[in-house]
Amino acid sequence: MIRTSKAWITSSLPVEFRSCLYYPRRAFCLSTRFNASEDSSTPSPHFHPEENDGEFVPKPLSRPLGLDHPPQPGQNTGIDPRSWRQRRDDFVNYDKHLERRQQLTKQVSKPYFREWTNMRFSKGKSFLSNPQLFRQHKALYFPNLQGVTLASPKVAEDTTPVLQGKISIVSVFCSQWAERQVATFVSKDQNPALHEALGEHNGPVQLVDINIEENSMKASLIRLFMPLLRRRIPEDRHGKYFVIRKGMTEDIRNVTGLLNGYVGYVYLLDNECKIRWAGSGIATADERQGLARGVRRLLADQKEGYTSTAHSEQDSLEKVAEADAAAAA
Repeated sequence: MIRTSKAWITSSLPVEFRSCLYYPRRAFCLSTRFNASEDSSTPSPHFHPEENDGEFVPKPLSRPLGLDHPPQPGQNTGIDPRSWRQRRDDFVNYDKHLERRQQLTKQVSKPYFREWTNMRFSKGKSFLSNPQLFRQHKALYFPNLQGVTLASPKVAEDTTPVLQGKISIVSVFCSQWAERQVATFVSKDQNPALHEALGEHNGPVQLVDINIEENSMKASLIRLFMPLLRRRIPEDRHGKYFVIRKGMTEDIRNVTGLLNGYVGYVYLLDNECKIRWAGSGIATADERQGLARGVRRLLADQKEGYTSTAHSEQDSLEKVAEADAAAAA
């Protein structure tokens, strides 16, 4: 009798092919993004799916996440800036049709319940946080997003002006389940060491919340319950709670590691909007300690930078004074 069961089919495949079946294709796309120019035999830098009784095992990040260019206000608004003439020209352009066809094919090929069913793998945890901060010269940028805030519910604002110039702990979520997951990283009850660091240096460090809701009906419900959110969230954070409806494209999700819309993600950004640390899902004890340790490290680096800048300015002023005195003599 010939066996045709799914278990027999998967067992006959190589390990690297079986791992792709156990974890979603989007994670594989992200893991191979940075290996496009390398040898195909090189192992994936981000995710190394292993087989553990048919369950995906998340691995720590080994390469930075983000964009390779600095974010600018006005980017990723989700608004089509083309004029009617440009839209007409694109409509009769065959190459544009092929490009749009590829985008639609990707959307249609994505199973509707895939993100929900992937929650069974490590409770949706896509990756483990990097043990050490990504180096400043190698870290990539967090994208600009645009949406309303609790402070300005009728006027859309960009995230980049809020993030620039400060160390930011950015929580990204789109549901209460994901919000509870990011709370395991940043809440005072779950991570007292983090809030101890925030209390010592309240000015340079900030907490930023990004609630992504692309569904129009759910976004309307969030607007309806904004008064409750204002009472629950401290007033000084109202301008840092964003509700994003548009602009979060599939490409941005892939490069920033937002692999599952039902999972919460936490990013630690420096004052240049570079992602120095990232976490997903429910935090482990090591990840909570790593986040608090990363904040203290960035604070120390920032203080050393300001000190060195102040010394260099003082030295330059002294040299100018010496030159003026020599010229007067």
